[in-house]
Amino acid sequence: MTKKSKGENKKHNTNDSALIVNPGIEQPSSINQAAINRIKQRKNTLLTAEQYFEGILQHNVMILSKAITLVESSLPKHREIAHQLIDKCLPYTGNSIRIGITGVPGVGKSTFIEALGSTITGTGHKLAVLAIDPSSERSKGSILGDKTRMETLSADKNAYIRPSPSAGSLGGVARKTRETVMLCEAAGFDTIFIETVGVGQSEVAVHSMVDFFLLLMLAGAGDELQGIKRGIMEMADMIAITKADGNNIDKAKLAQAEYKNALHLYPPTESGWIPCVETCSSVTKNGVNNVWQIINQYVDFTRKNGYFLKRRQQQSKYWIYETINESLHTRFFNDEKVQSKLADLEKQVLNNKLSSFAAAQILLDTFTGNKE
Repeated sequence: MTKKSKGENKKHNTNDSALIVNPGIEQPSSINQAAINRIKQRKNTLLTAEQYFEGILQHNVMILSKAITLVESSLPKHREIAHQLIDKCLPYTGNSIRIGITGVPGVGKSTFIEALGSTITGTGHKLAVLAIDPSSERSKGSILGDKTRMETLSADKNAYIRPSPSAGSLGGVARKTRETVMLCEAAGFDTIFIETVGVGQSEVAVHSMVDFFLLLMLAGAGDELQGIKRGIMEMADMIAITKADGNNIDKAKLAQAEYKNALHLYPPTESGWIPCVETCSSVTKNGVNNVWQIINQYVDFTRKNGYFLKRRQQQSKYWIYETINESLHTRFFNDEKVQSKLADLEKQVLNNKLSSFAAAQILLDTFTGNKE
């Protein structure tokens, strides 16, 4: 055999190997990049105030969600459009019942809201649930899991659930929640729930934007909650003892009697309404419909004696000053002259070279232009 023949034979043997994979047809990518780009473009498209307004009046939930995101944004260009949108929606607001719902951790707020919400939508009402979720102080992140917890209600065509992060700023989120309420009212929702993160400072802000304040409590909550009960109970128009089912019914009845006695010790309410205490179960639905009936009784009662409108007017006045406070706070810390001096003054205070009060006054004078 010649050398050439040997070489050809070697080449032939290599090509015939079972380890050789013939090239096939190139498969298309499992990711449609063009579709992703179109979705991103639609998501990032900023509409005009008029376009948001028209979508909201047409009850377009997608446009409503985008508008709420716009309201929650801190970007100046977003804030400008948001202000224009709120002004356009203003004549279409104020037609809902605004209900604040709070309770101690583990009381079952989400389960209760789903049970009560289903009762409300079942009677033909349109419900918007605005849930303020706590944000991490370290990562600034938030779970925003209310839609996951309220599976039935989130699938209800007459319900809209919008979780928002507290973002470490109670006042800012509270104001933006109030603006969100106005957008939801313009979109045709006649019942608004505002669920707070728990029993604490946030209830004060939420109380200043609702018509009815509902406090959820557990049977046998114990003395560990006494330190925070009084202030919250004074704001409550109704206390509902949850999880009143199974072996817990007797405990719930006992807790109901205890809370009723406690409410007698508080001064009369400005509205003239006598706060009541009821028991309910979100699982069996016992007492849930009664809660809704009491809310309607309260609304009828306060509308007849004029307190309903008076409270709405007081709240509008309150939010003038809250908005001014927040705006001044934001402008102060965004001021370039203040930022240039802040770090150095902090060091002087930490080194005991300057008092905190003197440093604050220097920064205020810098901001107002009284001194350079």
